Amino acid sequence: MGNQTAPRPRRRILMGVLSTAAMVAAFLVATAPPAAAATGTITGYGGKCVDVSGASTANGTKIQLWTCNGTAAQSWTMNTDGTVRALGKCMDVAAGGTANGTRVQLWDCNGTGAQRWTYTAARDLVNPQSGKCLDATGPSSADGTPLQIWTCTGGANQKWNAPGTGGGGGTAAKGAAPYLYLGWGSPPDPRTVMSATGVKWFTMAFMLSNGACTPLWDGFRPLTGGNDQTTINNIRAAGGDVAISFGGASGPWLEQTCTSASALASAYQQVINAYALKALDIDIEGTVYNNPTSQQRTIDALKTVRANNPGVTIYVTLPSGQNGPDSSMINRAAASGLTVDGWTIMPFDFGGNGQNMGTLTVQATEGLKNTLRNGYGYSDDQAYRHAGISSMNGITDVGETVTVANFQTMLAYAQQHHLARFTFWSTNRDRPCTGGGADACSGIAQNAWDFTRVIAQYQG
Repeated sequence: MGNQTAPRPRRRILMGVLSTAAMVAAFLVATAPPAAAATGTITGYGGKCVDVSGASTANGTKIQLWTCNGTAAQSWTMNTDGTVRALGKCMDVAAGGTANGTRVQLWDCNGTGAQRWTYTAARDLVNPQSGKCLDATGPSSADGTPLQIWTCTGGANQKWNAPGTGGGGGTAAKGAAPYLYLGWGSPPDPRTVMSATGVKWFTMAFMLSNGACTPLWDGFRPLTGGNDQTTINNIRAAGGDVAISFGGASGPWLEQTCTSASALASAYQQVINAYALKALDIDIEGTVYNNPTSQQRTIDALKTVRANNPGVTIYVTLPSGQNGPDSSMINRAAASGLTVDGWTIMPFDFGGNGQNMGTLTVQATEGLKNTLRNGYGYSDDQAYRHAGISSMNGITDVGETVTVANFQTMLAYAQQHHLARFTFWSTNRDRPCTGGGADACSGIAQNAWDFTRVIAQYQG
């Protein structure tokens, strides 16, 4: 992946008559803070954060979209009683309304249905009392956009990445996890990027071999106890999570130095266990990709990992030409009975400047879709849902230019076809060039984290 050569409501009336003591008791039960499920940001349309306007705790304060900034006004607790709380108060449907367009606000927690929310597998935040979804008006992602309830439409302005839901948004968030590499240059603090963009997951690279069959970061940094683990702990403490990527452009690769599929599966499992992983990425490049024996060993090892870890998401990342990847590994995996959650191509380093990299990425991903359809017997829709894009931002290794506009093209395509993954190499490069270590900037004019902001919008 990339170039590693530089080491690369208001209150509802209580029914019936209650004594004063009973009313007090009921109020205390309704408002007592329950055990928290998780705390962190809620991100949505345009990668923006759900925010309490002006960080005010006054009843009736508007709840809105705002650029993520890491403040307490954007820190939400998803409680086990269905309340969503910030600044000691509850997210509330004004006057207990049920009509489309009823605004959402901050209010004293009172135990009413106007303050109950259900987070669904489709990433909707539904108010059961009304049956309506939390909705960004417009739809708009501009700072200050008010939130409301509206009939659930499945639109992107009703999709939310919430804390405690698989690292801020479940499968889609796993698939929108830009690469972060700690091996050289000046890697950014991922918490800064999370606050600025709303992204929740990162793909940490790379897990390599020590020359035998022992997994180590870059082949020499300790698996646990070092800066890599500290970084992962910090991401998780901020409400996010990580996938770990094995492989990359430079070895030594476990896929070669582990001499059997069982040994390779054990090496993968050691990392899964060390970090309680929910996702891993096998980045197959170089001589591993071109070697049928290494391909088959990797496939057989992943079959064991899949059988032993049914809840772990598995991505495989491959090089690609302009018309898609070489079909050998995908066909071999299909014939061997291995299914993974996402086959991801790296649609860059094609050669030749001045080409539209957004258009070429779509073309290459269509080729990937066709290969998956033919190899696995998928429908087009199934094939798209098992395909992914892992682009490169800015100036590529061979001088191509990948722009933010190109990323927007990719995003629209990924959303349209519900791709399994949309990511890029790398967070390290998502900055304007103002000095720093090798591969520490994009090489083009941009604001810091522009590309990550696009990735953070991916809704799956």
